[in-house]
Amino acid sequence: MTDYTSIWMMLAEQEFTQSWRDIDGVRTRIVTAGDPAAQPVVLLHGTGGHWETFAPTLGALSDRYFCIAFDMVGNGFTDKPDTPYEIPVYMEHVRGVMAAHGVSHAHFVGMSLGAWVASSIAVFHPELVDKLVLMSPAGLIATQENMARIRAERTRAVENPDWDSIKAMFDNLIADESRRLPDLIGLRQAIYRRADTYATIDHLLALQDAETRQRNLLAPDQWRQIQAPTMVVASGKDHGEYQSTAHQVAALIPDSTVFGMPGVRHWPHFEDPELFNPALVEFLGGDR
Repeated sequence: MTDYTSIWMMLAEQEFTQSWRDIDGVRTRIVTAGDPAAQPVVLLHGTGGHWETFAPTLGALSDRYFCIAFDMVGNGFTDKPDTPYEIPVYMEHVRGVMAAHGVSHAHFVGMSLGAWVASSIAVFHPELVDKLVLMSPAGLIATQENMARIRAERTRAVENPDWDSIKAMFDNLIADESRRLPDLIGLRQAIYRRADTYATIDHLLALQDAETRQRNLLAPDQWRQIQAPTMVVASGKDHGEYQSTAHQVAALIPDSTVFGMPGVRHWPHFEDPELFNPALVEFLGGDR
């Protein structure tokens, strides 16, 4: 076998700390990397995700920035309270994580749901956000087809968390099959086998309900309120809804640029870090 890779190989030479912290009563799985005195960067994953989605990103950022990545409330190995996980719930959890680390403002890197949460923080708490990086963003539009697809995929995977059902989920996240890493699939399988994941899957998928999603979406005028400089990543092989959202929000946010990654799907940073990481560092400014 040649060119073997894994999440651990991405992190093997990376100095980082994983810990669990009580964030307003939610036991939260957090990883930090880099000098705590440096400019902070908060990294937010997508629906059902976990911090390891940023394994290819930490090395590029942590020699310049203080990175904080974590399993958001209701996701990964973090506690899963008995309440629907709507955008205000996620925002309060993010604010709590920042406060626990003494961070008053930061750059934000968000993917899908994480991009939606980061954008909402930029609207409702602009003082917390320096720069925004939005990958495969959600939060502007919603189609019944996409919501139904996500609900069906995730429910099936949690109810029957065998290898094939988990692997099939990643077909819609990563275009290049060689980047659908076995340990990535195994990690998600371990999460989906948890009793608390099974018990709270409807809460996790609350934003795939049309009425709930509608009341959480950011209206065009709210996207126009975002003052933080923003890089929107447009993934060329992603689902149409996300491609459309990327270009629409880029047109709405006053100080925004589009970074095109034509060869990737929903996880651009994980699928092609060689292209993504230099663009990310350049956009953030490489400040120390």
